[in-house]
Amino acid sequence: MRQGTKRRALEVAALTALAALSAAVAALAWSTNWFLSLGARASGERLERMRRSRHWSGGRFVNSMPTHAMLPRSAAQAVRMQVTGSETRYPPRAIPVERRVRSDFDAPPESGLRATWMGHAAALVEIGGVRVLTDPVWSERVSPSTLVGPRRFFEPPIALEELPPIDAVVISHDHYDHLDMETVKSLAKRTAVFLVPLGVGAHLEKWSVPKAQIRELDWSERMVVGGVTFVSTPARHFSGRRLGGRDATLWCSWVIAGDRHRVYYSGDSGYFDGFREIGREHGPFDLTLMSVGAYSSTWPLIHMTPEEVVQAHEDLRGGLLLPVHWGTFNLAFHDWNEPPSRTLIAAARRQAQVAIPRPGQMVEPAHSRPIDEWWRE
Repeated sequence: MRQGTKRRALEVAALTALAALSAAVAALAWSTNWFLSLGARASGERLERMRRSRHWSGGRFVNSMPTHAMLPRSAAQAVRMQVTGSETRYPPRAIPVERRVRSDFDAPPESGLRATWMGHAAALVEIGGVRVLTDPVWSERVSPSTLVGPRRFFEPPIALEELPPIDAVVISHDHYDHLDMETVKSLAKRTAVFLVPLGVGAHLEKWSVPKAQIRELDWSERMVVGGVTFVSTPARHFSGRRLGGRDATLWCSWVIAGDRHRVYYSGDSGYFDGFREIGREHGPFDLTLMSVGAYSSTWPLIHMTPEEVVQAHEDLRGGLLLPVHWGTFNLAFHDWNEPPSRTLIAAARRQAQVAIPRPGQMVEPAHSRPIDEWWRE
């Protein structure tokens, strides 16, 4: 009898401990908006529209050519590389940032086209009197949690509250380093429209972005905002914010075309023939914003090396190349400052024009400045 009582007491204690642990995990998840940041799955008419896309097959979106995100058995290899890698993945000293305030954007660019790199893939593009933000991420971490995950190397050059009115936000895909819940929620209060790939609107609606502000586009579809045409164009990548949600939303690159200037933003992409097709149909481009960081032998088909980026820029018939998607978060298995150095070497071989601004530095393709190689140690 005494032994049975002791067993029951142990069972009660174990259940109590499990309940306390579950409550702690739930509290942590709630406090960090973990569940909310996962977004939402498409349903109803949104899902039906996705299923009608030529790029939907077998219950998910597919690339225009065979593509896998990682090599076989590379998940374990990636973990090993993350833990044991000898690369210099963090800058040894503070990154020089040019701080901005709203009044810096009061006067339009003299040439009609200007870009300000805000870090990672976020850039403020001013074209034809329209202000466009690409994949804005202002949060400290790119993660569903505010407590863990890759942390930014520097504060954004301008506070979200200081940004000038934004006419359009373009999103390339729903990975955490390109679609940030807190940034989206803040921008929704003073942004005209969000242009996103098919399915991504479900995340935004989950985060209380008014449906009237969301425009979901399939590849080759277009939208005009303030006289500037936005075209969703192919990319070679994948999507997903949760387990079991792989490729449930589309990914894309963007053509941004005004009366006088044209800009291309690659989003995340591996190298593919689509760049030549986009260049023929929509180029030439005065400026290309190309994702150059986070390449690895572990995922060779979904990100480009600097050499491939320069080739893609040439395929697109680009004028000035501005590399993005580097120098802000530890997301790669290479030195944090390797991408710009390799890009410069590859560009010199192909006689391509490159600008590598400091975060917050304004760039006008018509008046590009000499590169001061600020990232060198």
